[in-house]
Amino acid sequence: MTPTEITFEKMDGVGIITMNRPESRNALTLNMVSEMGEAIEACKRPDVRAVLLTGAGGGFCSGADLKFLLEIQEKGDEKGIQEYITTLANDLHHKVVIGLRRLEKPVVAGINGVAAGAGFSLTLGCDIRVAARGARFLMAYANIGAPADGGSTYLLPRLIGASRAMELYLASQPTSAQAALEMGLVNHVVEDDALHQHAMETAVRLAQGPTAAFARVKALFDSSWENDLATQLDAETTAFADICLTADFQEGIKAFTERRQARFQGK
Repeated sequence: MTPTEITFEKMDGVGIITMNRPESRNALTLNMVSEMGEAIEACKRPDVRAVLLTGAGGGFCSGADLKFLLEIQEKGDEKGIQEYITTLANDLHHKVVIGLRRLEKPVVAGINGVAAGAGFSLTLGCDIRVAARGARFLMAYANIGAPADGGSTYLLPRLIGASRAMELYLASQPTSAQAALEMGLVNHVVEDDALHQHAMETAVRLAQGPTAAFARVKALFDSSWENDLATQLDAETTAFADICLTADFQEGIKAFTERRQARFQGK
């Protein structure tokens, strides 16, 4: 079925997922989250070797669609609000956030504008974050009297530290792209009109890399938060031993000894 609230295309080995509700700055709906989950599943194909997640128009993602919630509220349906939020959060968490983290491909976020609430959280689920200079980051949850979701309470403290993460939630004020860069929230900041090209070039470069090794390192980084040192060292040994059997590793060694650029195929 053709998606209606995202677009998905493949180019140069990159699966490009674009949230496509520009009139609402790509606010999340149940349908959009479902379509994103399906696109992430499609990115498991071997011909997709990296992923770019971005938004259409002038925003990345403004979080959940509050207009829809207001419509439910005006009907006096408090239970309906709770049921909707629970379903949206569960789908976002299990289909999208966990989907991105467990995807055995590097994921680049091309943050072209505001990333607020769950949109902010979505950037954290990606591996590399490239932001336009005009992008803004906003936890936003406290502004509507809500706790955080989208994995931000887990991912953000690990990215920038617990104290700074708590401050971003409590203040609920916009953070500029430059400030986000300085605190380690994003990897690169580029001019607004160069955002898509730079993010795409980053994704293409990753797609041309040793993606089997990328997948193992991504999993190792994620598991390191729960493992003690000895367990993590054993996991590294196992991962390295497994990678030794891949064609990419053999090509890498050969290219190194021949002093040429390796031609990896993700195998």
